[in-house]
Amino acid sequence: MPDSGDVTAVDQSPRSEGDSQVRVYGVPPQDGAQPTNIVRSFLDATTSDEADFRTATQYLAKSARRTWRPFQVTKVLQERPKSEPKVQPNREDANGYSVTLSGSQVATVDDNHAYTPEERPYRQTIHLIKEGGQWRIDRLPDGVVLGLSDFQRIYRSVNKYYFASYASESEEPKASRDVLVADPVYLRQRIKPITASVQALLSGPTDWLNEVTTSAFPPGTRLAAHDLALDDSNGLRVKLSKEAVSTDADQCRRMAAQLFFTVQDMTRASKISEVELQDNNGNSLCTLSQDQAERDFAPAPLTGRSAKEYFIDAGHKVVAMSDSATEPTPVRGPFGTGRTPLRSVAISRGENTAAGVSGDGRYLYVAALEDGIERGAPLMTSTGSAKNPDEGLTAPSWDGLGDLWVADRDAHGSRLLRMREGKGDPERVAVPGLGGRRIKAIKVAADGIRIAMLVEDNGRTTLQLGRVARGGSSAHPVLSVQELRPIAPQLEDVVAASWAGGSRLVVVGRESGGVQQMQFMETDGSASDAQTLPGVNGVKAVAASEDETRPLIADATEGIVRLPPDANWKTVAKDGTAPVYPG
Repeated sequence: MPDSGDVTAVDQSPRSEGDSQVRVYGVPPQDGAQPTNIVRSFLDATTSDEADFRTATQYLAKSARRTWRPFQVTKVLQERPKSEPKVQPNREDANGYSVTLSGSQVATVDDNHAYTPEERPYRQTIHLIKEGGQWRIDRLPDGVVLGLSDFQRIYRSVNKYYFASYASESEEPKASRDVLVADPVYLRQRIKPITASVQALLSGPTDWLNEVTTSAFPPGTRLAAHDLALDDSNGLRVKLSKEAVSTDADQCRRMAAQLFFTVQDMTRASKISEVELQDNNGNSLCTLSQDQAERDFAPAPLTGRSAKEYFIDAGHKVVAMSDSATEPTPVRGPFGTGRTPLRSVAISRGENTAAGVSGDGRYLYVAALEDGIERGAPLMTSTGSAKNPDEGLTAPSWDGLGDLWVADRDAHGSRLLRMREGKGDPERVAVPGLGGRRIKAIKVAADGIRIAMLVEDNGRTTLQLGRVARGGSSAHPVLSVQELRPIAPQLEDVVAASWAGGSRLVVVGRESGGVQQMQFMETDGSASDAQTLPGVNGVKAVAASEDETRPLIADATEGIVRLPPDANWKTVAKDGTAPVYPG
């Protein structure tokens, strides 16, 4: 320990990412341990930081060691499973012993590392026999079962990145083929984390995103070196199998971009300087620097990096607000005059066009944010009567390709619509999984292939995520939203939601019998590891930026409020509605 000299800041080593917490190791079985203790100690051993569950397998009989597949599935329970002797032993247990595991299951992680909320009772039986005079497990379910606290300690949510696929819309600008989509998975965070994240990337997208994303890696590409780490300059050198050798320079750069953003998400404590792809002999295939990755492949071209927030003030004007401004200022164009009362507004991601829904919810207007522009005729009119705020047109939403989305609602149902470039005829988007439920609000992701929807069913409003499938041809596209899945299943009444990152949303709602809360949720339905949000009263709307450094804004009891990073809510306008970021 030095006792003199200057104080110097030391950056955390990226290679210590997996060693930053206390490691847990299982205890081998004790001689003479009884069946219930064997099962409990086995469950403890499965929570250890061993790559191959070496200690846990010592509790298994020889036959089970050959057949048990621990990586097939992970069952996550609210608490550690309870183990107790089976109440009614049957004849086959004359020379054995059965132990029942029970608990309350909350989620499943499959063999492709995909997390799925799944609330149900858990009940499984483990059978033991005596082998060499000691009790050992000879029959058990594949996979492992963990309590939620152990799962959160062992696993970490990591975004893999794949390119969005716009199959039916080949006339989109070339930039759209380089749109990376975040695909969250759960990986063991202290078992070769960089290697694990790259192997997960090479295994391909999770089932839910597989049909709307593509990978630049040729099928069958594998790691040729199985222990990856950042070098002293924070560079990553990745040796790949022969399948990757024949790729051209453009495809190689796209492969490197997927690797860059995936590993960067795992090693958040330190910036990766570059990614170099190599063949099995160490010959360079291509190199992608941090600057090149962020310039050519980061989501910024679609999501934007807006330094402004927007809302509708008490004078019906759409106003913009920046961090440095002392008060909001009206936007340019007809929506900044106050002559068109609006219920909701959406600003295009290029911040050059606005879409607004009239105060009665019947008409959708689109206008440029330019001086001297007059408001034109409605782009579309609701087919419903819009007698109350839950009917008529929802707040519109822009994707990063320049298309405008909106839902039209009446007392009996709803329909989802898209307008190309915010000016074409409304195109019906089928939502086959909606059934008799009604869309209350929408928020499309920048990539245009994921859409968050507030869905009402018998008075209960839930947040659902859908995958936008694009069929047909470029001239006659056929769009549909497939495989709706719940994002915050524990919330009974969701009021508002907004995209807050590549795979994260901020959600406002309440649990059954609980009070309103605001929290971050991942797109796979798991709770985000982002900071806990301070409470604010009576939130009716919330907006976040995909740029995670920007503050949250909300329409609350105190007015329009803003939450900068690492601070508390502050009121910026006592009167106002419909806060939004571009999108």
